[in-house]
Amino acid sequence: MFGNWLKTSILMAAIMALFGIIGGYVGGSQGMLMALLFGGVANIFAYWFSDKMVLRMYNAQEVDEASAPQFYGIVRELAHNAGLPMPRVYLINEAQPNAFATGRNPEHAAVAATTGILQLLSARELRGVMAHELAHVRHRDILISTIAATMAGAISALANFAMFFGGRDSEGRPANPLAGILVALLAPMAASLIQMAISRAREFEADRGGAEISGDPNALADALAKIDAYARNIPMPTAEEHPATAQMMIMNPLSGGGISGLFRTHPATEERIARLRAMAAGGH
Repeated sequence: MFGNWLKTSILMAAIMALFGIIGGYVGGSQGMLMALLFGGVANIFAYWFSDKMVLRMYNAQEVDEASAPQFYGIVRELAHNAGLPMPRVYLINEAQPNAFATGRNPEHAAVAATTGILQLLSARELRGVMAHELAHVRHRDILISTIAATMAGAISALANFAMFFGGRDSEGRPANPLAGILVALLAPMAASLIQMAISRAREFEADRGGAEISGDPNALADALAKIDAYARNIPMPTAEEHPATAQMMIMNPLSGGGISGLFRTHPATEERIARLRAMAAGGH
């Protein structure tokens, strides 16, 4: 666990450094400071409002014990097991089986699941999935992923600005225009790779944490196998319109499972399942 936290910290530092470097290219030392300030403001906004934004994007509907007794009861039991406050619970009318957690901290968290996942999974498997989402809440992964996604988007915008308006060297002179083109092409790619690496590290930890919360690693392993088999054949239009939200889901809702591991928002499902089976067998 400590290794993944260290890796995440290093990756977060790398994405902040990349942001500062591009700011420095655009406007020298003042540009670097302005870029970091802009990034800080963007992160504060994302911290306070990202949960409302993503739930609105997916037209998520809040449910309670009266409207969704089994689902709500599962979340309540698992939140108690995890020592967490009861999160708000939402349903999304989407056929693709998927789920995510959002919110700025455990006291203001929400979990959401699609109607498709409730139809596909058994109650035991659903417990495994929701335990995974509550592990994200307990580990404060929502904050980490929100910052990473916000910074990656800001880096792309800043890189485009650099390409169209050029940059400045340390003495304020116009920089080489070819350098601006390289910055515009490579910086967003580097930011995306770092963001995806952060996401993959956090998914492994949420799998482990979820298995501990539910006490049943095989339940999550069985659920992941089912979701992987079904999700790739069922589109999720909202995720296609807002691909930055893909990292939030328990399984990437977008097609393209055959691409290089570097470009995955999630670890390979086979590896996730293998780790969970090892946990169930008493391994680590």
